[in-house]
Amino acid sequence: MKHMADHVQSCPATISSLGQTDHCTTLQSDDFQIQTVEHILSALAGLEIDNAYVELQGNEIPASDGSAAPFVELLQACGITSQEEPRRYIKIVQPISVEEEHRSITVLPSALPHITYFIDFPHPMIQQQEYRHACTPQEFQKKIAGARTFAFRQEVEFLWSRGLGLGGSLYNTVVFSETGLVNEDELRFPDECVRHKVLDLIGDMSLLGFPVIGHFIAKCAGHALHTQLVQAIVNNPDKWILLNAGETNKFQVLNGQTSPSTIAHLSQLQPAFHSV
Repeated sequence: MKHMADHVQSCPATISSLGQTDHCTTLQSDDFQIQTVEHILSALAGLEIDNAYVELQGNEIPASDGSAAPFVELLQACGITSQEEPRRYIKIVQPISVEEEHRSITVLPSALPHITYFIDFPHPMIQQQEYRHACTPQEFQKKIAGARTFAFRQEVEFLWSRGLGLGGSLYNTVVFSETGLVNEDELRFPDECVRHKVLDLIGDMSLLGFPVIGHFIAKCAGHALHTQLVQAIVNNPDKWILLNAGETNKFQVLNGQTSPSTIAHLSQLQPAFHSV
């Protein structure tokens, strides 16, 4: 919900509200937009929060320290309430892929939700990195939430020259020079860059409206490819089934009996939460 001088506007955090995906993920509705939603969405999805309203003044979610950790802390401080409605999951039953030149992202059938992310940057402090993430709130908080946005000095200077990215700083962005690190503080993880890509993917995938049981494999992807995969999942309802977790909320229950009646189509999809 965006508070204006004389009225309040709202926008659902779903793929139907997707705006531009250049450098960040943007939601738009009617005549307004909300930029840089991926970190707070990642915090919500990483903590398995399905139902939330986010109020803000302005057009952009605060960058904070460039990670999802501050949002995780705020969400935990305000409290998380269990609701009676059972959680619903999309379970992938056939592979779905999106490719663009050397970049790709695929989701495969899997008993449990996993992410494998691979990046390759010609920088001595990054180069090739691969990270495998087991999608649980505990793993997210310990190993993903604190990974910060990263950029290269030449890119940052170019954006500033165009009047863009003015909210970026060494406090909320890991900035690499040609050979090293511009920031005075060290990396939080040796592979912080690829972990941040996992963080972004978790946030972008939440636009689907349901958590996914599947194995995501991303190679040099980004916001554009992440959200293209979300749309590809929506467009291929024959390749997944919609399941209720039941009162036990255990994956063993989800992987039990299924039937054709569990197939859901686009008109049945509901947002998991709203940015309001």
